[in-house]
Amino acid sequence: MTKKINRDHAQKKHHPLSENDAIVSHLSELLTPSIFAQQSLFRDLGMRNRLLNLSLMTAAILTLLWRNVPSVNELTRILNREGFLWVDPTKVSQKALYDRFLTFPSILFEQVFKQLLPKFKERWQKRTNRPLPDSVCFSLTKFKQIWIVDGSTLEALFRKLDSLKDIPTGKLAGKMAVVMDLATRLPVEIWVEENPSISEVKFEENILNLVKSQTLLLLDRGFYHFLFWQELITRNIDFITRIKKGASIEILKRFTNSHDLRDSLINIGDGRKKTPIVTLRLVEIRSKNKWHSYLTSVTSPEILPPHVVVNLYGKRWRIEEAFNTVKRLLGLSYLWTGSINGIEKTKAEINYCSVSRIGKKSKKLFL
Repeated sequence: MTKKINRDHAQKKHHPLSENDAIVSHLSELLTPSIFAQQSLFRDLGMRNRLLNLSLMTAAILTLLWRNVPSVNELTRILNREGFLWVDPTKVSQKALYDRFLTFPSILFEQVFKQLLPKFKERWQKRTNRPLPDSVCFSLTKFKQIWIVDGSTLEALFRKLDSLKDIPTGKLAGKMAVVMDLATRLPVEIWVEENPSISEVKFEENILNLVKSQTLLLLDRGFYHFLFWQELITRNIDFITRIKKGASIEILKRFTNSHDLRDSLINIGDGRKKTPIVTLRLVEIRSKNKWHSYLTSVTSPEILPPHVVVNLYGKRWRIEEAFNTVKRLLGLSYLWTGSINGIEKTKAEINYCSVSRIGKKSKKLFL
């Protein structure tokens, strides 16, 4: 029997893609103002305006991604011989570039990305060829915004770089929580914790500080926490999530009870300190012979009909799949760094790639 190979673990054998003039022009126009805007922060961090500055390092990271450069050694060769993006050929040693990647402050890359978000949002508002689904349009008449909240563990480290020689094989890289806007599909915020064993509960305070009233959240089941739900409801923030198997509930009222749909007002929780009683709606829908169950704090079917509840949560899965596809196509499914600074850089990379849609095969931009 042939052993199945995980594509993420396979060694890359391809050569870097060649530069594309359209992409180079587009990225230069898009990023130059944002990079220039970080000059004061660059100085405040005590960084010298040396050869390997923010402009060059931003170009280096983007080149690693969209041209699929397999290593820093190959990236150094490209920089020395031909340059990349807006950077002219520059003589730099492989060690100097490698060390700079490990120590360059990740906050600079993050701020460059955040400067781009208003531009992406403005372009999205001008689009007319991709109308929003009916369920999203309807829900936006009831809520100011619909956000997706997802948490995941960053994958294991496989490559034994010099910087990782003391790290046990298979060590996880950390935990990440992502907030994305359902309508625009743009990231709102990303948080990273170095400890991969922490619960999503650790991100709840961040979420509460970020989200405003009249927001509808589509929650990952990692945020299945009754005290968190209570606090959201108190702040006039609604949510949809999946119910856990075997949850103890009390049915208060049946709104609908048909062959393929059940919509009920329920109490969930046992009244203890960590599991207080919370009043929610339980929406259950049959697909073939299987029932799928959803919880929402929107207790009125008139505000959020049951099929809209189900459809909205389905949108969450499609965006999660798209996010994972971006990471896989760009080689970001697994992290190749052991430092939290490197993990933060990867966060900024995924952020940028998720919204810019740089196609691996077609070499086209889908902004």
